[in-house]
Amino acid sequence: MLEMRPDCERCRADLPADASGAFICSFECTFCADCADQLDDLCPNCGGELMDRPTRAKPLHAKYPPSTERRHKG
Repeated sequence: MLEMRPDCERCRADLPADASGAFICSFECTFCADCADQLDDLCPNCGGELMDRPTRAKPLHAKYPPSTERRHKG
């Protein structure tokens, strides 16, 4: 199950689990759409492709909570 990290690792933009606009690589490094575009859809951490992250429906957050750990790297 995806962690659904709460923010962009590059610019700290909030990325709610139930909203579109987040991009992830196979290691779940997470970036907002603007940063993913600036990175040419390549993860700066592993070099993997950044893809649209699926959303998690709000009613499922209680049973399957998204991560609250922020991983800003700057």
